[in-house]
Amino acid sequence: MNILGKRYYFFGLSLLLIVPGLVLLAITGLPLSLDFTGGSLLEVKFEAGKTPDTETLVIIYEEAQIDDAQITQTDAGTLVIRSSFLTNEARDEVLTNMEETSGSEVSIIQFDSVGPSIGKQVTQRATVAVAVSSVLVVLFIIWSFRKVQNAFRYGLCAILAMIHDIAIIFSITGIGSYFFDWQVDSLFLTALLTVIGFSMQDTIVVFDRIRENSGIYRRLEYEKLVNHSIVQTLQRSINTQLMTVEFLLLALALFGGVTLREFAVILLVGLLSGTYSSIFVAAPILVLWEKQEWRTWFRRGAEA
Repeated sequence: MNILGKRYYFFGLSLLLIVPGLVLLAITGLPLSLDFTGGSLLEVKFEAGKTPDTETLVIIYEEAQIDDAQITQTDAGTLVIRSSFLTNEARDEVLTNMEETSGSEVSIIQFDSVGPSIGKQVTQRATVAVAVSSVLVVLFIIWSFRKVQNAFRYGLCAILAMIHDIAIIFSITGIGSYFFDWQVDSLFLTALLTVIGFSMQDTIVVFDRIRENSGIYRRLEYEKLVNHSIVQTLQRSINTQLMTVEFLLLALALFGGVTLREFAVILLVGLLSGTYSSIFVAAPILVLWEKQEWRTWFRRGAEA
């Protein structure tokens, strides 16, 4: 099975998966939730047939000195209103005006409020957490492969595979935010860190097999050595992911409810990407680097 012989097809597939979502994010911006930006989320339900229209609710918020209310209706018939930070007094005023305007009792389904300073701290700490965890894992790889020739390449290729998986996650988030109003919240951060961990684990498994085989098949060409190592780990990587994680996440995405659907889908795609990148991205980049193929990228037509 010559997997590495088709490496540029795999690189092209990765770009096809990454670029559209990132373009959407560049156009629409990163959809940060109130966990990061600060603000309030109020989900309410009115009696049947007495739900006010959007314009009326916007006016109610403006009377409470809140002029950035964004209102969406869920499948369950509730209204989700996102706005800048609501004090308890402003919330009570809004609810009172809602009841008076609609002539209906208002049921509070959910109310979350995060101050701007807290949102800023969460953003900074999330960035530090992702950066530190990534650097520590890469340093571990470089130390583990210190006896292998060009050990630093394994660490850098692991970084590139991790960046690939992060890009996939942001791409699927961009697509989800455009079509399904997804937002980047604390669960997104949890999924991101989980994917980074799983991606590094799968990459280490493949690289470790390459290290073992490099001592056994010393005279074998490097590309054939890496390809043989990939084939040896292919069944293990796929079976482990499918049997232990992916089926469970697929069930959670389909039947877990609206609250966990975004988290489950991002984790499902991210872990698939982690398995894919360890086999079809990280190892092929090792071969590309060993053969320094970038020197002939623009001369292939003339050589042919």
